[in-house]
Amino acid sequence: MRGLTLLLGAALLAAVAALVMVLPHSPGDSKSAATTPAQKTKTASPTPSTSVFSDPCGTFDTTSPTPYAITGYWLVPTSDHCTWRRQLQAIHSVGGDTVVRLGFGLQPRAVDGDGHVLDAQGKEPDPRFDRCQENGLTCVQAAESALKAANPGNRITWTYIYRTDEAFGPDLFRCPQMEHTVTVGDDVFYRVITPDDGSDNPTCDFTTKGLGYHLILVDGAPKDSLTEILDLADRFAMKVFPALPVAPRDRVEPTRADPRHIGTLTTLTRRVLQDYGDRFKDRASLGGVYQPFELQIRDWPDPSVVPTLQVYAEQHDIVQQELPGKPIMVSPYLDGRREKKFTSTPAQVKAGFKALARTGVGIVAPQDSRGTGKVGLFWPNLKGQQVDSRLKPIVGDTTYGKAYYGATRDYYRAMAEALAELRAEGDDVQLWANVEAFEPEGDGACEAGGKRGVTDKKRLDSAVTFVGPYVSKIISYKWSSFFTCGTPTLADQVAEDWSRPIPIQAIVAKRGIQDGLEVRGYNVAGAKVTLSWYGGSEPREVDAADAGWSDPSPIPGLPGAVRKIWVPVDWSSIPADAWVRVDVTSPDGRQSNAPVYLNRGT
Repeated sequence: MRGLTLLLGAALLAAVAALVMVLPHSPGDSKSAATTPAQKTKTASPTPSTSVFSDPCGTFDTTSPTPYAITGYWLVPTSDHCTWRRQLQAIHSVGGDTVVRLGFGLQPRAVDGDGHVLDAQGKEPDPRFDRCQENGLTCVQAAESALKAANPGNRITWTYIYRTDEAFGPDLFRCPQMEHTVTVGDDVFYRVITPDDGSDNPTCDFTTKGLGYHLILVDGAPKDSLTEILDLADRFAMKVFPALPVAPRDRVEPTRADPRHIGTLTTLTRRVLQDYGDRFKDRASLGGVYQPFELQIRDWPDPSVVPTLQVYAEQHDIVQQELPGKPIMVSPYLDGRREKKFTSTPAQVKAGFKALARTGVGIVAPQDSRGTGKVGLFWPNLKGQQVDSRLKPIVGDTTYGKAYYGATRDYYRAMAEALAELRAEGDDVQLWANVEAFEPEGDGACEAGGKRGVTDKKRLDSAVTFVGPYVSKIISYKWSSFFTCGTPTLADQVAEDWSRPIPIQAIVAKRGIQDGLEVRGYNVAGAKVTLSWYGGSEPREVDAADAGWSDPSPIPGLPGAVRKIWVPVDWSSIPADAWVRVDVTSPDGRQSNAPVYLNRGT
């Protein structure tokens, strides 16, 4: 951009400016500087126990030399224990303090006449579960034999499988006379048996009456990965959100949970969380649990009949019973495409957010949906611009205004409004953002079998800008693959350029009797602020280090690294209805990758 220094003098003391919020979408929006509902006072962040530690995987640094705006990441489970250490160190080094684990799904499976669990297609024996044998019988045959020995009328009506890299303790079992661990060489299986009415009857009476039972075969691990990652999180002062068991999917509509299996799912969830409660309830590094079944957030006419919300409510009740005080985090996706059916406006998402929150979740971290192309990053004054070329495979060669009902910022503002209303009703919910660290299409090189493409830090910074004023934390999907593939990797780009300014909001504000502009964002201290607008003769630049003021204090309700600066501005010389572009440049000359805009007339 062109640059001239704004002459600072008496003219800057004129004009009375109203406080406005950047981009209020409707005349009814608040015009105060506080755009995020106040959060509860939080305790100080934990610190690593030591600055360095060594183990058989190497020596690891627990400091955070390049802290970025994103502070949490998804991880894919891995069988390589040293990978956990390398990943957590890398995440912590860029300021990450939260890890969300992807999980595994509960699946109903057919069984052939010889007691073999079949694959997902129901055609061939599943080799993984074929290894589960007891006394020359398959584990299905052994379980059925034990049930019939107790009462000849007992029978297995459904068989389920569940894979995990965890090792469970005795609290996984309610009835040890019928449930136990099966060890075959290096393989560990768990046999769980529960009444098929979903009751998980605590009496363990298998003899009085012949009943139908569900058999859950869990393929576990000899060494518990969750214990290991919690131990590492203690070293790095991080929080871990392990995934709940994923609900079976509806065969006709696979985006929905199948309500027929709610009883068995809640039984498995209860057993797993009872085990967690026994082993981990006092662990500070257990931040909560993650609800991994995705859904699109929308305005449901009757939320009580939505199968996925039913599954949520059932599972979340179990969490509150077994892990009181540990929040449930869910990450729904947005879809604002005009040309698709069943997509949602920001107002509809606001209503859906409330329904979702009322299923008992403690943290809602909506996907920004830019990575999938379902929502775009654009400002209201730029709706007529052509969409980013990387979005064209999803919405076509069109403009933002024709492609989407609203921008990412519009949807997060609507959810922040819903959050404020929920808190006024007494619901304690947090709003985070899940920034997608990928592009809609690519060569699949970042993940096996995937179709998403690699993105860059410039686009990631832009996503942070758009969600910034409305959330208390930003996390990203996902570290495994998307931050670690390509040349240079996205992780390397972040580490190299972590301190570039990222403005998230600009607000017309006075300081004393002097008119000016407050800019909020990351790494903005001592920066230069440049203002420009359509029809303006030259951009105007103000050096906050020389003529302005920086506030080193965190801003309540926003991520801890967000700060604010103020610079003097003569608003009388800028048209009141202009969309003013605000760029921020660091003392070393790096300009923000994305500007923010404000309009005093909206």
